[in-house]
Amino acid sequence: MDLVELEELLVLQNVLEDEVVQALMHDKTTQAIRLLVERAERYGLRGNLIRCWLLRLLTHQPNLVSRTMERSRGKLGDSLKKLFINDLEKIMPILNETSHKRMIIYNYKPTIERKSVAQVELDNLLSRAATSKQVADAFIEYYRRFGYGDMANYRAFKWSSNDLVGIDHFDEQSLDDLIGYEDQKKRLIENTEAFLDGRGANNVLLVGARGTGKSSSIKGLVNRYYERSLRLIQLTKPQLPELPAVMDALRQYPSRKFIIFMDDLSFEESEDDYKYLKSSMEGGVEMRPSNVLICATSNRRHLIRESWRDRADGQDELYKDDSVNETISLSDRFGLIIHYYAPTQDEYLAIIRHMLEKNGVRLDAEQLRIEGVRWEMTHSGRNGRTAQQFVTHYLGRK
Repeated sequence: MDLVELEELLVLQNVLEDEVVQALMHDKTTQAIRLLVERAERYGLRGNLIRCWLLRLLTHQPNLVSRTMERSRGKLGDSLKKLFINDLEKIMPILNETSHKRMIIYNYKPTIERKSVAQVELDNLLSRAATSKQVADAFIEYYRRFGYGDMANYRAFKWSSNDLVGIDHFDEQSLDDLIGYEDQKKRLIENTEAFLDGRGANNVLLVGARGTGKSSSIKGLVNRYYERSLRLIQLTKPQLPELPAVMDALRQYPSRKFIIFMDDLSFEESEDDYKYLKSSMEGGVEMRPSNVLICATSNRRHLIRESWRDRADGQDELYKDDSVNETISLSDRFGLIIHYYAPTQDEYLAIIRHMLEKNGVRLDAEQLRIEGVRWEMTHSGRNGRTAQQFVTHYLGRK
């Protein structure tokens, strides 16, 4: 295998810095195989491990082409593209290596194979590419649609140690699985599509009783629009002081769209972390990035707990209206407020029927009504979460 020409790479120098490539270039075959097998098991790589690993370097490690396309919102200059094609001409013989097929690293089967949607799509694009120009076009299309690194392979992230960390097991909730709430979903979809198209879109507050599908709606949105560059960033209430740092991190990915998601958000009168959220949404010196929307769910319409004492005459507060205005000022920052109500009995039973049928179970209407209502009466009321718990219980008895 001839790796000499790799030393002449111009825009894909990150490939040269990799430990595996270094071992291959310096004829450290045993070390290279050991590293490749370790990475195959870690990342679920299958087949020709040298090809798999080079593809992973090109898609996961930032290079001049992928970074430029992210900053320019999918554009790539003609000169840089020519250099990219030139580099790929040097890499293609290694990607298409056919010798030593009996060696296990050319036909490796990992214990657990893993492929993201983005990786599957790249394989499809490359399967139709024969020339270096066509391979370059395949990678350019991949970078345009998915980005690079973790941003391409994860739908959702959390904020940890001042960095975005991909969530491996994100809920595969679909909007179609949320039975009922058609008007709520329609308004949420319209706002999200406006956001993705670069048109005016509002921050969103989903308000309603517990278990009614507020969080599921947001997860369903991200799953539906992942291939249109939508990603979710989950923040907890204690992380609100770090919101400016999160915004700065998201500014580095102008070609992606982000929903900063805060679940079950509410504040007591004594808490003032909500002011970080207020400032980030509107009114602060630094503008919210145009590729970021804030979505929150809550059981409270006004987010900050308010008591009758706050509205009573004769209280110690000298300017009563100022106190009340401060209490409702946070929810006013959400331009779109969508209410989720507890389902009717028919809607509740329809949710159960849908979930059971997804698992291959059909109940006649009377049996469904009797068992579903009995479960509701002995549990936490009528909502989607209760319906899911009933289905889990019913399937567990089979």
